[in-house]
Amino acid sequence: MINIKQFTFNPVSENTYVLFDETNECVIIDPGMYDATEQNAMVRFIQEKSLKPVLLLNTHCHYDHVFGNKFVYDQWGLKPQFHKGELYVLQAIPGYVPQMGLSYELSPEPEVFLQETGSVKFGNSQLELIFAPGHSPAHLCFYAPIDNFLIGGDVLFYTSIGRTDLPGGNHSQLISSIKNNLFILPDNCKVYPGHGQPTTIGFEKQNNPFLQ
Repeated sequence: MINIKQFTFNPVSENTYVLFDETNECVIIDPGMYDATEQNAMVRFIQEKSLKPVLLLNTHCHYDHVFGNKFVYDQWGLKPQFHKGELYVLQAIPGYVPQMGLSYELSPEPEVFLQETGSVKFGNSQLELIFAPGHSPAHLCFYAPIDNFLIGGDVLFYTSIGRTDLPGGNHSQLISSIKNNLFILPDNCKVYPGHGQPTTIGFEKQNNPFLQ
């Protein structure tokens, strides 16, 4: 069984997730740690649970989801893994984040890129890759079939969807990704988004005003 720890980090309240199972191996997804207090909170949790970080995954590479990539690399030696279509998004960050009044430590680039389909494994657990572009050019979601939850990044939110006015965004593509790639999951699948509270696939089918 996969356990989920959610942190909410950085100036735009991004959700960072640590997934771990009975082997104590863990995956860090979208580390948004921005300052020393947030970095310490992550380290403290991993130490208290005696976890071993084995994977660093990014759903996509907007700045708020990769603030902590460099810290995770320095701390645990993990380079990020994401779809290669997000690489230019990552590389663009130093050009605009300082203009927002924010500091950014340069993320390492992947040695391993994730595909549009397939899976990643840690401990006794497996996450399936779901390709869901639209908010960003090559966004991935991570689905745990046995535990029936989705780490959804910025695709689907509680009664909302990801914004598509950023470079690489495409509204019609995002709607298609949600309806064709996410809404095929079970209605009771719990969705852990990149911002805000969790929801379920079934609830969003019925209640999301952007998807009616």
